[in-house]
Amino acid sequence: MITFLTFKIILVALVFVITLLVAAYSTYAERKVAAFLQDRIGPNRAGPFGILQPLADGLKFIMKEEIIPVVSNKFLFILGPCIAMMTALMAGVLIPWGGTLTIGGETYALQIAELDNGILYVFAVVSIGVYGIMIGGWASNNKFSLLGAIRASAQMISYEIAMGLSIIALVAITGTLSLSEISAQQAGGTGGDWNFWNVVYHPLGCLIFIICAFAECNRTPFDLPECETELVGGYHTEYSSMKLGFYLFAEYINMFISSAVISTLYFGGYNFPFMNDLGLDQNMITIIGTVVMFAKVAFFIFFFMWIRWTIPRFRYDQLMNLGWKILIPLAVANVFITVASYLIFK
Repeated sequence: MITFLTFKIILVALVFVITLLVAAYSTYAERKVAAFLQDRIGPNRAGPFGILQPLADGLKFIMKEEIIPVVSNKFLFILGPCIAMMTALMAGVLIPWGGTLTIGGETYALQIAELDNGILYVFAVVSIGVYGIMIGGWASNNKFSLLGAIRASAQMISYEIAMGLSIIALVAITGTLSLSEISAQQAGGTGGDWNFWNVVYHPLGCLIFIICAFAECNRTPFDLPECETELVGGYHTEYSSMKLGFYLFAEYINMFISSAVISTLYFGGYNFPFMNDLGLDQNMITIIGTVVMFAKVAFFIFFFMWIRWTIPRFRYDQLMNLGWKILIPLAVANVFITVASYLIFK
């Protein structure tokens, strides 16, 4: 019989491998989506349909010459990408990827760890991630890198306020900070009596959270920290080899985790309509729910890519105005509207 510790170790390994695979093949998917939107082919040389392109890119990063500028702070220069990669991987441990599995009479949840204040943990880890960018930009001793790092820190501070306020409205109604509990509250009942997903009750909060997620992940139209036309390459201008690869990988991992958090908080997570009317056993419902969860995550990853190749980059003043003058007031209004609506219609 499988033990609890063994199951958790297997789950950690699976989530780690899946996260790296998703991040690697998100680079391939991004180039294919860009090619489709721009009416061209995209990667098609490495393997059938270019399916081995991520492996070729990874091998290229490994074999590239590793350059550390003489005028840089060597320790911090190496530490920056390590922090970015580590914090990106840490955020996924609280995501409920599915329901419960029964193995040998024991019940196991498809979640690495469960905390009563799981949302706070995710916010804390995401906030630490900006230190990897800031340290890398400062340690490079390059003015373009430093400007990119300053932009990243100011951008994340600005948009985390609106993101936090959007979550306050959600927490006020759900009454919990636990990701698994929020996901479970969106589960369907039986006989057509099922709860709506939180996006139905909190459409404005969901929109604000998604916009802030783009800014937190440094994705277009909010990719000012690595703006090539102004800052050469931004905070990772001086980086090469796998240290540059860590920064790029961390961005795609953050995009994957952000998609999972959006799916969990607002789109039912692993729940799907009429899931309890299928007449299947719990294990099969859990497996189907996990597939549904990853389908939702895949949709939001595509959405991230679609926006990148559709909307042009904002100017920095437009970025700050959107964050402080539009999103934060809207998020505050959303808190009052949500709480007032709950008190009136409960």
